[in-house]
Amino acid sequence: MEEELKCPVCGSLFREPIILPCSHNVCLPCARTIAVQTPESEQHLPPLLHSRGPAPPAAAAAPGAGPGAAAGSAACLDSESAAGGGGGDHADKLSLHSETDSGYGSYTPSLKSPNGVRVLPLVPAPPGAAAAPRGAGPASSSLTCPQCHRSASLDQRGLRGFQRNRLLEAIVQRYQQGRAAAAAAAKCQLCDRSPPEPAAVLCEQCEVLYCAACQLRCHPARGPFAKHRLAPPPAHPGAPGGGADGGGGGKGAGGGRKLPTCAEHDLENYSMYCVSCRSPVCYQCLEEGKHSKHDVKALGAMWKQHKAQLSQALNGVSDKAKEAKEFLVQLKNLLQQIQENGLDYEACLVAQCDALVDALTRQKAKLLTKVTKEREHKLKVVWDQINHCTLKLRQSTGLMEYCLEVIKENDPSGFLQISDALIKRVQVSQEQWVKGALEPKVSAEFDLTLDSEPLLQSIHQLDFIQMKFPVSVPPVPLLQLEKCCTRNNSVTLAWRMPPLSHNPVEGYILELDDGDGGQFREVYVGKETLCTIDGLHFNSTYNARVKAFNSSGVGPYSKTVILQTSDVAWFTFDPSSAHRDIVLSNDNQTATCNSYDDRVVLGTAAFSKGVHYWELHVDRYDNHPDPAFGIARINVVKDMMLGKDDKAWAMYVDNNRSWFMHCNSHTNRTEGGVSKGATVGVLLDLNKHNLTFYINGQQQGPPAFENIEGVFMPALSLNRNVQVTLHTGLEVPQSVKQPKVPNN
Repeated sequence: MEEELKCPVCGSLFREPIILPCSHNVCLPCARTIAVQTPESEQHLPPLLHSRGPAPPAAAAAPGAGPGAAAGSAACLDSESAAGGGGGDHADKLSLHSETDSGYGSYTPSLKSPNGVRVLPLVPAPPGAAAAPRGAGPASSSLTCPQCHRSASLDQRGLRGFQRNRLLEAIVQRYQQGRAAAAAAAKCQLCDRSPPEPAAVLCEQCEVLYCAACQLRCHPARGPFAKHRLAPPPAHPGAPGGGADGGGGGKGAGGGRKLPTCAEHDLENYSMYCVSCRSPVCYQCLEEGKHSKHDVKALGAMWKQHKAQLSQALNGVSDKAKEAKEFLVQLKNLLQQIQENGLDYEACLVAQCDALVDALTRQKAKLLTKVTKEREHKLKVVWDQINHCTLKLRQSTGLMEYCLEVIKENDPSGFLQISDALIKRVQVSQEQWVKGALEPKVSAEFDLTLDSEPLLQSIHQLDFIQMKFPVSVPPVPLLQLEKCCTRNNSVTLAWRMPPLSHNPVEGYILELDDGDGGQFREVYVGKETLCTIDGLHFNSTYNARVKAFNSSGVGPYSKTVILQTSDVAWFTFDPSSAHRDIVLSNDNQTATCNSYDDRVVLGTAAFSKGVHYWELHVDRYDNHPDPAFGIARINVVKDMMLGKDDKAWAMYVDNNRSWFMHCNSHTNRTEGGVSKGATVGVLLDLNKHNLTFYINGQQQGPPAFENIEGVFMPALSLNRNVQVTLHTGLEVPQSVKQPKVPNN
């Protein structure tokens, strides 16, 4: 966690940390050293360098000015107020072109100061601008973040305008106290004195604590000890992050701390949280400040909400850290196995070669070299994994300890100042543990077998046989039932090979029946062990099985797994196949259009069997348009009303009546239309091969179309005067009202 508590400028633990607009922290003394000041006479910077509002005046030491001018320059950064300069109006005009109101500015770096902070380039002064007297004009100040290199302008208050990170300051103080106590408690493990001397270092390889004298005598930095890493003594359980005792201290420290007051109004405590500005505010800020029209919420509620978000994000990192620790144990065991197996193979090889020593002397050396290289390669790969995983684990553990200390704090405003940045960092840390990162890259086995049977004339062709066992067909794959599932009309299956299986596998064959107990058919052939099959029938039972194959043939089938697809369909509008003028919202459940012409959008489900029902609610209906509801093929024309081609079957309706339409043929005009708030139901019965429509729960005319067969998708056409919302997963209506009699 110590790395989280160090200033990026000085590298030491934070002293009076302040929060920059980019959410990074820096020591207040360090901020004074990296602030960039420009005299007013040189203040004509590109517009993007200024933030909106008046230019912050600050005293600057001009070339040739006396020591007093330099002192005034430093004092300006922390001043609570400063006299305005003659260039203020010009700075106000420049600030109108600022990118944002956050204080950030983009720039092109041209110079670097000795402390690594980029200095903003100067541009010529505007025509007619009067030069300020040497050493007398106020200066504009800015600060560049040493981590993300984003620039922030200082206002009239200078560095005091940045909020103090009281939460981080308290954690640093508690950490220093715990570390001092831990250093005092750690004793040398090799001292002859009584009591032993305090430990000065810990050897991470030997896992022994040494005082300074014992380290020089017993652990010199030469020979085999030269590569050992010496670290400071570890923290005892009472130190921060070391255990429950350390956590208890945080609560006491927070309980005695003075309540924070508003930076703008010194006499007011923080009471609310501005969601727009992401900062705590006081009552006066809401009444008369810039937050008066912003969205604000209770400070305590937002504190609990952000704590919950951080805790939830930490759970994922904690799980990964636990897996990483187990993985490290696995890798260390793997090292031992590799060492033992390598020695076993060497001994076996020497015994075989000694039996043929007269003819095998030269070949023995070559074979031993191969074994050694294989072992060294495996060891190198495993050590690289250990070092890489240890580094990631150390970073994640440090971040976890820091976040846990932050969660223990009882200062809502201080917590909310840094919670967003911490949540993002924890999420990024969790994403670093990608799939496969916690799996060994090599195995402990040495697939090398020496055949000592050949005749002497074949000695020079001796080499390792790569396969330990004769190649045969693969064994039965094991279905992973906990990973097999169904969703709507798709099924997902997962499988694996049994452990200790030595026969190679070149691929798998997945078979599925037709959902009616018919014959199996191949649906997937490949090397993957996870497969999803889409486009199946709803409310159907499927049987699936899998087998493996290699160069020797096809292995036996696995056990059969039974999968049931959904009874009803859950789907949305499909943005990938919709016309470009269609506008989708509400998780693709609400549709409207940008054009006055009719445009078509399809659903994400496809039906070829069963009975299906869905509804569309009319949210907006202006100027009596003619929306069309129905079904269509995947290749329906999408730039005209639904039903005008032979790929769609639809009912189009206005505010008074409706018609059925297919192939641009209008039939069955029926009284009764739609308006805002109306509901249109679509009943597709593929068992009876017909399509029926409903308006507000009442059947609209007779069954619209009969003898329809094939694969259909829900469809809708509308223009910009209509907006509808899709409702799916509905049970088929068991009883309907009597249909209206069509006029013709």
